[in-house]
Amino acid sequence: MSPTQTIVVQRLGARRIIVTANPENVEYVLKTNFINFPKGKPFTEILGDLLGCGIFNADGELWSTQRKLASHEFRTKSLREFVVMTLQEEVENRLIPLLEEAVEAKSVLDLQDLLRRFSFDIVCRVSLGTDPSCLDLSRPIPPLVKAFDAASEISAMRGMAPVYAVWKAKKLFNLGAEKKLKEAIKLVHDSVSEIVKTKKRVLENDREGKLESDLLSRLLLAGHGEEVVRDMVISFIMAGRDTTSAAMTWLFWLLSKHRNSEEMIVKEVKSLLDDGEKAIDYEVLKGMNILKASLCESMRLYPPVPWDSKHAIIDDVLPDGTSVRKGDRVTYFPYGMGRMEKLWGKDRFEFRPDRWFQEISNDQTLKSVSPYTFPVFQAGPRVCLGKDMAMIQMKYVMASVLRRFEIKPVFDNEPVFAPLLTAHMVGGLKVMVNRRNGNGDI
Repeated sequence: MSPTQTIVVQRLGARRIIVTANPENVEYVLKTNFINFPKGKPFTEILGDLLGCGIFNADGELWSTQRKLASHEFRTKSLREFVVMTLQEEVENRLIPLLEEAVEAKSVLDLQDLLRRFSFDIVCRVSLGTDPSCLDLSRPIPPLVKAFDAASEISAMRGMAPVYAVWKAKKLFNLGAEKKLKEAIKLVHDSVSEIVKTKKRVLENDREGKLESDLLSRLLLAGHGEEVVRDMVISFIMAGRDTTSAAMTWLFWLLSKHRNSEEMIVKEVKSLLDDGEKAIDYEVLKGMNILKASLCESMRLYPPVPWDSKHAIIDDVLPDGTSVRKGDRVTYFPYGMGRMEKLWGKDRFEFRPDRWFQEISNDQTLKSVSPYTFPVFQAGPRVCLGKDMAMIQMKYVMASVLRRFEIKPVFDNEPVFAPLLTAHMVGGLKVMVNRRNGNGDI
């Protein structure tokens, strides 16, 4: 291992890559000298066909303008309340009944697939104000979902290509995966554009001036153009869909191996809900510290975004002395950082949610951990806008499921971690579902 937790990779005909797991370097790239480390053209080219000029794929003034706009919307109390209301409807009316059916039928479910469907429903309802009904298993998978899957997967393959000229040539001649990508992107863009146009007409004909709660309505009411809004909401869907489902899938698996930790979460939820007398609301969610610690510990070991890259505008030197040349790709590595003894101790490979609590505390007070040591939501000026919404969603789902059900994986082997644009389990997570304590509540 490098003494500075940084390595330099140089391959013939490829861009020089610097990979770091050093928190000081991460802070320098994401915050201190942020202006010298944008995503860069090599990255924005990979996702540009799909995301256009959306915030997830933008740099410079274009990014800054969208960031200010989106930041204002994400901070509003009304959006937070809309998210919680949407979660309540989706969980109680769709997710829980599906799990109840699995209990009665003693059937095997792919929990990863179920959570991905759930997350797509939520992100579409919050971002677009539309309901794709992915959790309705009696209906075929919507074409928009299939297109998003294909576009995400092929775009990720672009990023892993040893020489970018290969996929660029395929794109030029409309061959193979690039032909499929072009078709998928057209479907995504056409579908979302039609949703934007329809929403705009509805808002224009709304004589009562009723404020719609979804992000699309908020952006259109602010007077932004259809194409800009389309690209922004596609970015929100891309950023919010698979990240939360991946984090929850890994935590469900980890808790199946650490039943004591699961029992502590169930006890906490039971206490906060007064044995089911209270509903889950934002204030209740804020009090779920054991659950939050467990989610953080799961994301430490299995981060939804295992790596992220920037590209240097000019020559530079990282805090550990590593020289950076103009055009170098600088990658920080949350997966590696989460497994470093220097950062997490000799038990770094163990699932221990209690490591997130202050050592001298009787009230389960969470530690303040530097986002440059634990950069699962990025950090600095580009810190994830939706991180609080993501935590709300994950807490709501985990609490709702765990207080009612015990999740038991069908296979005992450790799942394979596959890092694409967002990480996932190879082959999914096949589980059986049992009622907790033989009834619908704790």
